[in-house]
Amino acid sequence: MAERSFKAEVEHLRLGSGETFTGEGILAITKALLQCGVGYVGGYQGAPISHLMDVLADAQDLLGELGVRFEANASEAAAAAMLAASVHYPIRGAVTFKGSVGVNVASDALANLASSGVTGGALIIVGEDYGEGSSIMQERSHAFAMKSQFWLLDPRPNLPSIVKAVEQGFELSEASNTPVMLMVRIRSCHVTGSFDAQDNVRPPLSVRDALSEPRRDFARVVLPPMSFAHEHDKINNRWPAAEKFVAENKLNEQFGPKEFPVGIVLQGGMYNGVIRALQRLGLADINGNTDVPLYVLNVTYPLLQDEFLSFSEGKEALLVIEEGQPEFIEQGLSTMLYRSGSPVAIHGKDMLPMAGEYTGQVLLDGLTAFLKKAAPNCLPGQVVAPNFEMPTVPDISKTVPIRPPSFCTGCPERPIFAAMKLVEQELGAHQITGDIGCHLFACLPPFEIGGSTMGYGLGPASNAAFDGGGDKRAVSFLGDGGFWHNGLSSSIGNMVFNKSDSVAVIVDNYYSAATGGQDIPSSRADNPTKATNNPISKALEGVGVEWVRQIDNTYDVGKMREVMREALTTDYDGPKVIVASSECMLNRQRREKPLRNKAVKEGRRVEVPRFGVDEDICTGDHACIRLSGCPSLSLKTLDDPLRDDPIASIDQTCVGCGNCGEVADAAVLCPSFYRADVVHNPGGFESWRAKIGQRFIAWLQSRRAVSRLNFSEA
Repeated sequence: MAERSFKAEVEHLRLGSGETFTGEGILAITKALLQCGVGYVGGYQGAPISHLMDVLADAQDLLGELGVRFEANASEAAAAAMLAASVHYPIRGAVTFKGSVGVNVASDALANLASSGVTGGALIIVGEDYGEGSSIMQERSHAFAMKSQFWLLDPRPNLPSIVKAVEQGFELSEASNTPVMLMVRIRSCHVTGSFDAQDNVRPPLSVRDALSEPRRDFARVVLPPMSFAHEHDKINNRWPAAEKFVAENKLNEQFGPKEFPVGIVLQGGMYNGVIRALQRLGLADINGNTDVPLYVLNVTYPLLQDEFLSFSEGKEALLVIEEGQPEFIEQGLSTMLYRSGSPVAIHGKDMLPMAGEYTGQVLLDGLTAFLKKAAPNCLPGQVVAPNFEMPTVPDISKTVPIRPPSFCTGCPERPIFAAMKLVEQELGAHQITGDIGCHLFACLPPFEIGGSTMGYGLGPASNAAFDGGGDKRAVSFLGDGGFWHNGLSSSIGNMVFNKSDSVAVIVDNYYSAATGGQDIPSSRADNPTKATNNPISKALEGVGVEWVRQIDNTYDVGKMREVMREALTTDYDGPKVIVASSECMLNRQRREKPLRNKAVKEGRRVEVPRFGVDEDICTGDHACIRLSGCPSLSLKTLDDPLRDDPIASIDQTCVGCGNCGEVADAAVLCPSFYRADVVHNPGGFESWRAKIGQRFIAWLQSRRAVSRLNFSEA
């Protein structure tokens, strides 16, 4: 069950010539692929490109009509390897995954693909994401493009430019026999707009047709001496062909006047932010008409020397706007200026931050600093006035606490770590590693369990060094998505082969929940196009794990604690794996809420569990919060002057999972938690009984009030 359904958007993919496509950037890419006659598409979900995968998954009928093969790959490596179909056959193929982490996983296949070269167009769509909101390490895919010599596109963030980049990406790949990477930032993926649609095109040669006429070319196999020949082919043939195509088809763009003392060189993805900054400085308008010359690199690798030197001619200084580090583009352009003997001064990271996202304010600050230094007379008078200062942003870090990511309300992973924390209270602290996925949030308060992560599916493998027969066993956590991605072979297989005496906990929440709820082999859903309902426990037994414990209700904190204690204290010497299964609450609510609301609207009887805290019983020690951390569990100050400490309180966001009560019970905290079932559309007898109960309670309350001592003033 994906995060959302794209059935409506899929119909827009059928638009043809003369019609207008309106939507998000990532959907425009999907439509562009079909217009370009793509023969096969694959990938691995992950922000910000998950929607591309989800749309294709919902478009099986349309893809079948066009003869397009779609595969939701097991990993980015599997996706990149899929592009091998374009090595020998003139079939256009595209794969997609998440930025640098996806490129890292796919690096082996990508390197071999770049070495052998391609016959059909091969496009790799990567979603890049920088800054504090990014969920990955701050690295760039640019480095890999340079390392393996495939070409990197970074189009301006508007739908016509993005669609054009897809079309030209395939053409560039075919013209140079080289795979092409198309980079789209998160802002590009979710920018909205429209473009003139074209008819979808069936691939001239489908993968089904190719099977009937197999082709092979020994010269494209990456083995010596062919691999050495591939390197020469890259430099002598493919690279010049790519430069020629980029120049002749004007993939890079120039805007603004030709005669001006300074100029700006920028990645295509930075265009909107740069125009906005220039607009705020009075040097551009809302339509993109700029007073400062811009050289927009929609192709950031390779860089075209002649094109760049022509742009820089007659200028005194240039500013290179390049998001991320190291400054590969700035270094390359500086080398070109130096070798040509040009006196033009070049600036970049000396005016702009070395790292982090280039937000609107960052670009405004950098452009202001550059223009003040290089062309002060070009700025409006008030900008260079002696008393001019940029507005200061108050430092609120001392008053507003940080808001790190956390488990959702009702998350079934929360009780797992509550149980682990209770076990550590008995047995002491253990060496614990995490993994990519929601369970990594456990390293943050209130659990503070685990302190490292090495890659998707590598949780147990990253604990291998600690399997040295110490007094305590090492513990690692692994998600179901990571298990099927890389964990089964690289982590669990590694444990079995090396007879590890450590403990691995596989958090099974029925979906690849962290990437949007996509189905995986162990999903409980019935998926008409994918093989689901493959138990993780059977896969574990299949690779040789003998000690396996399956828990089907993680909210049973007592049971979770008991099994974890057993794993850490058993005499069994070998890999111990606990599969902790409960459905992702976010996906469960997405499925159940619409059905429940529909039932209530139709007048059917519906019970909704809610939990609360008895104010008279709660002592206010907040141990429940320290062992839960649920967003719906907060504090409440009472009006009672004899009770200074705030008590625990459950707000209206509670989903009724019962975790707080289970934790309180397992930890022997207090009996203050209670459950109340809210009944919608009750029957006649239920309504009558409720009224009688309310009257009886009111009589008891008034009776107690009469007997209570009154200390009112005389």
